[in-house]
Amino acid sequence: MRPHSRRAAALFAAALLTAALPAAAQDVPNLDKTVTVHTLENGWTFIIYERPVAPVFSFATYVNVGSAQEVPGITGLAHMFEHMAFKGTPNIGTRDFKGEKVALDKVNETYAAYDAERRKASPDAAKVKTLEQAWKKAQEDADKFIVSNEFDDIIDRNGGVELNAGTGADSTTYFYSLPSNKAELWAYLESERFLQPVFREFYKERDVVKEERRMRTESQPIGRLIEQFITTAYNAHPYGQPVVGHMSDLDSITVEDAEAFYRRYYVPSNMVTAIVGDVKAKEIIPILDRYFSRVPKGEAPPQLRTVEPPQIAEKIIRIPDPSQPIYAEAYHKGAATDPDEPVFDAISDVLSNGRTSRLYRRLVRDDKIAVVAAALTGFPGEKYPNLYLVYAVPAPGHTNEESRDAIRAELERLKTELITDEELAMVKTRAKADLIRSMDTNLGLAVNLAESHTLFGDWKNTFDYVKKIEAVTKEDIRRVAAATFVETNRTVGMIVTETEAKPDKGSGQ
Repeated sequence: MRPHSRRAAALFAAALLTAALPAAAQDVPNLDKTVTVHTLENGWTFIIYERPVAPVFSFATYVNVGSAQEVPGITGLAHMFEHMAFKGTPNIGTRDFKGEKVALDKVNETYAAYDAERRKASPDAAKVKTLEQAWKKAQEDADKFIVSNEFDDIIDRNGGVELNAGTGADSTTYFYSLPSNKAELWAYLESERFLQPVFREFYKERDVVKEERRMRTESQPIGRLIEQFITTAYNAHPYGQPVVGHMSDLDSITVEDAEAFYRRYYVPSNMVTAIVGDVKAKEIIPILDRYFSRVPKGEAPPQLRTVEPPQIAEKIIRIPDPSQPIYAEAYHKGAATDPDEPVFDAISDVLSNGRTSRLYRRLVRDDKIAVVAAALTGFPGEKYPNLYLVYAVPAPGHTNEESRDAIRAELERLKTELITDEELAMVKTRAKADLIRSMDTNLGLAVNLAESHTLFGDWKNTFDYVKKIEAVTKEDIRRVAAATFVETNRTVGMIVTETEAKPDKGSGQ
């Protein structure tokens, strides 16, 4: 859904300080007057940031579940449930839920019969076709009860904008913005869809997700490279699974799978909602209590057990493809909460923040061997130990090997030479400037407040992270680079341009 947000999530404090308070009073204690944390008895946490700049507010509900919580057989289910969360409830999206419920039960019953027959070692083709027809007829009957897109339409009619959601390896986030006088409507809608979601049009939506996979992964060279890359980099940890899921799993997941996933992970203690804008905590808290307390407490979901073992050998994948070449290499590193994470952010800044960065100057500007060269931390997720990724797109007439050699030369410089005082000063200056520019909206603040609170356990911890960025030294950068950028910790992936071989007419063969 959204790009890597570690820098923004960790440093958004500067935007809070700049936007919320007079310059003379910009400190953490005074923010207590502007930001309120309210946790319901069922465990759902709300962060309310009073920012009366305009008569609107935005929210982000951050659910602490993503593809990393999936197991073989149900990959793609976190993303699939995200789609289901827009389908409505017994009160939204239906003409007659009592009749619809009977029809939906029939859909599930006929699908189970069809699925069981087609999965037999020796399925009866005629019976499979008959059962499939019965299932599709049941779907058509259930569709007659649906009021399509009613959830979205209610929000549109009431002035809502930016309605969307996104699923990643670590989380699923739901968000939109509304006029301030629609706070109670929002509370009803948002609590209602997580209190009693209806899995209507499940199998149609499954087809939509399968098409997304075809378009974004199977039909795109970069999509195919990323999927193969993470699968190669991870031996054990579920970060090696594609967020969109494997096609065979998408062919197989059922309503029952989705309902079990929802019951396990969509519990209040696993959810944080941030509300930012023209709202007052004392007025909205009673509304939150009234609507969101309806959601049962539930049991806290289990912690992820699998830990990726240390990598002991370089891994290399080459994908032949008629597209342009692409080169990438990545190194295992700690989670976003690791003490050295600020150092990796500093390394990313030195390597690829702007036209004065080392990778841009060397590969793009000076040597002209690449059209893009960049580095980032937190791939494909942040909550657990992840990858530091460096990549380049070679310029026409140039090769992956040229980009590889130039990238490794720059990584080696970080390992053997201290960066300059000027570079380190720019890291800290640009971080704050980039943050203020990127966090000037209610929605951006809401997403990052919810993410930071979930990741660190307290939204105020982002201020500590600002201090940690300030504390990064040149020696820290050299130390971390030397420990991380080593051959046995490296995974390499590349697209190798393959042209159709022409027969040699002069060979006589």
